Amino acid sequence: MTLEELQKVADQTGLPGFAARQMADWIYKKKVTSIADMTNIAAAKRALLEEKYTIGTCLPVEKQVSQDGTIKYLFSAGGNSFIETVYIPTPERATLCVSSQIGCKMSCLFCMTGRQGFTANLTATEIMNQIQSIPESDKLTNIVFMGMGEPLDNTKEVFKALDILTSSYGYGWSPKRITVSTIGVMKGLRRFLDESDCHLAVSIHSPYPEERFSIMPVEKAYPIYDVIKLIREYDFTHQRRVSFEYIVFKDLNDSPQHARALAGLLQGLSCRVNLIRFHAIPDSPFESSDITRMENFKSVLNSKGIICTIRSSRGEDIFAACGMLSTEEKEKTDKK
Repeated sequence: MTLEELQKVADQTGLPGFAARQMADWIYKKKVTSIADMTNIAAAKRALLEEKYTIGTCLPVEKQVSQDGTIKYLFSAGGNSFIETVYIPTPERATLCVSSQIGCKMSCLFCMTGRQGFTANLTATEIMNQIQSIPESDKLTNIVFMGMGEPLDNTKEVFKALDILTSSYGYGWSPKRITVSTIGVMKGLRRFLDESDCHLAVSIHSPYPEERFSIMPVEKAYPIYDVIKLIREYDFTHQRRVSFEYIVFKDLNDSPQHARALAGLLQGLSCRVNLIRFHAIPDSPFESSDITRMENFKSVLNSKGIICTIRSSRGEDIFAACGMLSTEEKEKTDKK
């Protein structure tokens, strides 16, 4: 709950006004798992709270550890639904990749989550639980909304989570520590650009509309030209950053011509491009481009004044990399 919602809980329970911040402190700073642990609230009032509410935390049901240290956690989302969350430690930072939906509506052809179809939006409770209930919670330096689902297709709950993460009553994090990824859902994107100072990452994967549509059907509803036109209306030179995620596929979108077209599309926009090596998924027609072509692609963009990096691959052996979150547990259960 946000502070405003906790204030309503305090009012309904007959608690003093300052109790909302007390509850927020217990939940988000001390990270208690039981209302009974809120010892500066009168025992009788705690009993009343416990009649209607729980903290809402739920431990992961399974984890997989990659040989590179990446950890993929599996959480139950009720019934036969599961979500995956990925912890990525490096010497400089500890990043958590969180999910925002059970499945996804966007049907990108290279994404395992997209193959599931869409089941439901996650609640703010289910989003925050991914952050609070892993053993590494207190080590986190960064959060990316790049897990299962499209964050800006679930703005109500994602924005509640962002409020909790960045407000003084909650985690009190700088928005610079949080990145929200999107394929460019326009209504949600405009709200994000208007209301949030968190970083933005846009999945682009091709500068050519027809080709992008062939691998990302959402191009029809949200043309990348319109997405970039909207982004150009906002300032990305100070607090927040915009990056474009580009999965590189062999003989599909990895040519110098693609790089020049992408540079032309982004020309004059303060941004960066992250090249991502494709990780093969079962029954996929796509292959990963080789490092030489990726380096050449990067050089073309750099020569055109576009900052470009090749993202390090993490967690490939446990299917924890970009586009690989599939929730095998659900698939196994469905087959029974």
